[in-house]
Amino acid sequence: MAAGFHGDMHYMAAHGLKRARPAELIPGTVSVITARMDYLPASPSTSTPATLAKPGDWQAMEFSRLQRPAEGIVSVYARGRDYHKIMRARLQKLSERIAGHVEKLGHRAFTDSAPVLEAELAARSGQGWRGKHTLLLNREAGSMFFLGEIYVDVALPTSEPVTQHCGSCSACIDVCPTQAIIVPYRLDARRCISYLTIEHAGPIPLELRPLMGNRIYGCDDCQLICPWNKFAQRSTLPDFDERQGLTGQQLVTLFAWTEEEFLRFTEGSAIRRIGYERWLRNIAVAMGNALHAGAAGDAEIRASLQACAEHPSDVVREHILWALAQRIDSKTK
Repeated sequence: MAAGFHGDMHYMAAHGLKRARPAELIPGTVSVITARMDYLPASPSTSTPATLAKPGDWQAMEFSRLQRPAEGIVSVYARGRDYHKIMRARLQKLSERIAGHVEKLGHRAFTDSAPVLEAELAARSGQGWRGKHTLLLNREAGSMFFLGEIYVDVALPTSEPVTQHCGSCSACIDVCPTQAIIVPYRLDARRCISYLTIEHAGPIPLELRPLMGNRIYGCDDCQLICPWNKFAQRSTLPDFDERQGLTGQQLVTLFAWTEEEFLRFTEGSAIRRIGYERWLRNIAVAMGNALHAGAAGDAEIRASLQACAEHPSDVVREHILWALAQRIDSKTK
């Protein structure tokens, strides 16, 4: 935060030290129970090539999507239902079960919903270790899981942290498209594609647009390349199964959604949080990159962009015009 790496995420600075002092956030808190929940879809996507349909090939399958520039990529975690609601509900149910055994238990559940240092709490409680990409890694589950916590007002035995197992590996740093992981364990969110496509509301910096490829919501590259994710566990919940229409979908199809269709197709999804304007902005960038790559169907992509060149949003219009220029640039090189 002191270096400005949090970018537009002003909420990170809004609560002072409460995130590092649980008892200031929820008075009376003495212990924190941490939990994780796997989210890798239970079965391979219907858009998975037959050659990559084996259970252990999910990383190669996801990397193969990057080679199809006319296809929009949504981060794996966001292809099903909104994890906030699912995990918080399960943590609340667990809290109530614990309360049945503890007299007058004070408790509150969180999952990415308050100033809580989730990854650090999980690391200190032994759920895993912080990888060089700053995410939590577990020897039996990789990093494809959500984190949640229950703050309680009773003293519980502490669990011990685990040792780190990244060694000399720098795969996550090397693969990052925008080099957002500036040194091991330190990430500049302002360069991160997940930040740019989800948290950032304004124009995407010009120098970063070509590096985003066809990623339209989030980015999984640092997780896809991680050797520990060969141990990633499939979710046991149907909630995280991939929604029809969000995986393997063509950019022109997604770009053609009206705002009403966007709201309908993303109902109950984490994607809704970015709103229709950012959705179009992100897809426009991906379409520009597809034009630059000479993707099949580039005439259709160009026509789709031109049809919206007078879009009422300044941000959307700017990115459409940038995208249309990419075909011209590529022809002159």
